[in-house]
Amino acid sequence: MTIQQLSVFIENKSGTLQRVLNLLKEAGIQLIASTIADTVEYGIYRIICSEPKRAYETLKEAGISVALSDVFAITLDNQPGRAADAITIFSEAKIGITYLYSFLLGNKGILFFRTDNPDRAREVIILNNLSFVAEKDLSTLI
Repeated sequence: MTIQQLSVFIENKSGTLQRVLNLLKEAGIQLIASTIADTVEYGIYRIICSEPKRAYETLKEAGISVALSDVFAITLDNQPGRAADAITIFSEAKIGITYLYSFLLGNKGILFFRTDNPDRAREVIILNNLSFVAEKDLSTLI
């Protein structure tokens, strides 16, 4: 029910993001979604990609600080307010969202997020019949 996400720690200086992207490009790894959250000294570049384990190894071998973590990905109808509806379900179940990013693909919205209670989040997804993206389904997003 979860997918693997890479979290890449990059310095806030010219060329560091380019290096990460070029390594993934040379390895033939397709990006599906990504976002950067920054602080004063570094950024956390979160990536959903076609082959997360191979991407992890590629970056690690190049000396780049990277971590793999599990995140949820749910699909929503492309209508105003659907993200609010989904987050309300988790909020009412007393599940905190640690971070979230989203995008539209075709006629669907996709929310990637991490929670403070993954076990309970799984239950809530099932109980509310939320449509989720599993690791095996990632290739269908490309």
